[in-house]
Amino acid sequence: MIDRVYYKGRVILVQTICLISIMGFQITGLQAQNFQQFIDYLNALPENQRQAKVDSFMNAGHAFPYIETDTLVSFVYQGNGQAIAVAGDATVWVPDLDMLQVAGTDFWYYQAVYEPDARLDYKFVKNGATWLLDPLNPWTCTGGYGPNSELRMPACTIPPEIAYYPAIPHGTLHDTLFHSTNLGNSRTVKIYLPAGYDTATKAYPVILFHDGLEFITLGEAPNILDYLISHQMMVPVIAIFVPPVNRTQEYAGSQKEPFRKFIIEELMPVYDTKYRIETDPQKRAMIGASNGGNISLYIGMKNPESFGRIATQSSNVQTEISNTFQGSDKLDLELYLDIGKYDIPALIPLVANLVTILEAKEYDFQHFIFNEGHSYCNWRDHLRLPLIQFFPFNTGIKEDRGQLDFELNQNYPNPFRDQTTIPFSLTPGTEATLVLQTMSGQHLETLASGLFNQPTNEVVFHPKNYPSGSYHYTLFVKGASQSKTLTIIR
Repeated sequence: MIDRVYYKGRVILVQTICLISIMGFQITGLQAQNFQQFIDYLNALPENQRQAKVDSFMNAGHAFPYIETDTLVSFVYQGNGQAIAVAGDATVWVPDLDMLQVAGTDFWYYQAVYEPDARLDYKFVKNGATWLLDPLNPWTCTGGYGPNSELRMPACTIPPEIAYYPAIPHGTLHDTLFHSTNLGNSRTVKIYLPAGYDTATKAYPVILFHDGLEFITLGEAPNILDYLISHQMMVPVIAIFVPPVNRTQEYAGSQKEPFRKFIIEELMPVYDTKYRIETDPQKRAMIGASNGGNISLYIGMKNPESFGRIATQSSNVQTEISNTFQGSDKLDLELYLDIGKYDIPALIPLVANLVTILEAKEYDFQHFIFNEGHSYCNWRDHLRLPLIQFFPFNTGIKEDRGQLDFELNQNYPNPFRDQTTIPFSLTPGTEATLVLQTMSGQHLETLASGLFNQPTNEVVFHPKNYPSGSYHYTLFVKGASQSKTLTIIR
């Protein structure tokens, strides 16, 4: 699927990706016939012979849901019932995909077509009342209402950072009980300190998570932070995980303004004093999903001097927020927005409208559309994108520009999959070489070399078969050099 990404006033075409696990699939048995041929075969048999063939098919070792040609999915249920339906992200959780029963058997099926990289939550609904996990599918995604079965299409791979790796350095979580005068309530806030914090003296960037406890338990945020930091895909950060008390009211209702004051006037001053947190708003980010994205946008537009980077996932965008971005001067904010093709329908146009406003106002932002729904597995699997965008790893290579007038700029988009553009400027008529290196400085390839006659230049880089991770790109000009970091995602 091709979607638009807007970054620094440019429109870039990128292939949207869903980074989740491949469901291995082979057509085995029954002469490698496709599913519809099997159904036709069953229906051609006398009814009293069909169940035996069903049992043979079910015992043949197929993976379910049954996937063919990368896009055709057959949901299968075996069991007794008056009616079986499929509900999930693709139906906005309305059980209106009625499965067909092969007469004379306990075999039910429903066929649909989805994108090769789609990842969708679903359940079976039996007799209109009983909601069931798919007993034939081992994959589940746990959300705020418990586990759902998970359809994983073949073009998906699991992002490695969501797992726990005992061999890498780990940050630590600490609890603080906060009472809010503005809200008249209390909550336990967790703070993540990166590995090495206790022995360092520097200040750290910070990111604040709304729905903080869910981002820890369902979004695997500590694992993701540990992995990205240890693999030098982002700089070490402090993370603050704030749970709601009255979620709807605090994030999108009558307590929205008192909640903003709680964050800005009560919580952050305490943490800014107690911990070594950067005060530069460009090193302070906030993220939220759904209504958590709404409150992130609200606080960002009200207090860009406190939080200069805002990320939203599957976000609600209230009219007050879109009107403010539309009607005010450009705010000093950088943003990240993503949404699922199978998200809550009401949210999709709200995000699209905000993207249009941000583009017109020439905001720095990235926007992704994923073939997924409204779930923590979606948000978890793409959390690295705003983290890397906002807190890219510094090369650690000393920049030596000498007396020459040249500058290497950050590539865009970043992170990226298929291609990225590397801009740089120098004095016309200057010899220069742009190279790609590993994070340890090993040369991988020369991206451009020669005499450059224009003051501004761009090199389009296609990553070929390079694996996911961060890489240096370095511009050499007559003994001087400048380096930055790019990140490839697969």
